[in-house]
Amino acid sequence: MTASTWKVGPLAETGGLTVRTLHHWDTIGLLSPSRRTPAGHREYTEDDVARLYQILALRGLGLGLDTIAVCLDAGVDPTRILRDHRASVEAHIAALTVLRDRLARIEREVADGGAPTTDSVLAAVRATGVAGPGADEAVRRHLDDDQLRALGVHGAAAGPAAHYLLEVEWPELYRRAEELRASGAPPADPRARALAARMDELSALFGGGDTAIASGVRAAWREDPAALSGDASARPGQWDGLTAYLDAARAGAGQ
Repeated sequence: MTASTWKVGPLAETGGLTVRTLHHWDTIGLLSPSRRTPAGHREYTEDDVARLYQILALRGLGLGLDTIAVCLDAGVDPTRILRDHRASVEAHIAALTVLRDRLARIEREVADGGAPTTDSVLAAVRATGVAGPGADEAVRRHLDDDQLRALGVHGAAAGPAAHYLLEVEWPELYRRAEELRASGAPPADPRARALAARMDELSALFGGGDTAIASGVRAAWREDPAALSGDASARPGQWDGLTAYLDAARAGAGQ
């Protein structure tokens, strides 16, 4: 190790990782050393260490390695990651306090012998960041009270990772899928299938694997994309071509 480079062992120890982990991250392209010695030993530069911090910060928010790779490849602002990490304790305490109070309200409703009200559940959903401003009515039209409760529970379980999953990874997956479609790649292309599969994983995460919930949320997106995405310029039918492309990718993967 020099003033500006680190060998794999010291870097692993400093990061609280194993050498095997860093070797694995090198193999999958998540974190590869920028330099090697004449003898072929890995050497990490200051830029590599900065990326390591980003990986650890995002992992600390509950993101998986595939998601972290997508976020970093999408160009997530390092300053934002640093700011998010620095402020995460205060932000999470505040958000979880709101969520705790709303879940306590639902718990009291159940303890009193009644079912949680839809308003209580939607308040909990909003606290997790699963539903954007103006999304309530669009979702209500397609999900019943039981499905709304399930959506709230699973969204809360995602915790702080929900922001990166919903606001970074999910849009990036759609962007990549649209690039493939525009390039003329067929839906049967393994890359399109992989993107559709990951989207389905995220859908299952927030819907608990309930296909009816997933269908309802997709219908809400088709009907009112501006409310669900927070993009006031989005219009119904805008993404119908991409939706059909991804459905064809899913159908091809099941053959």
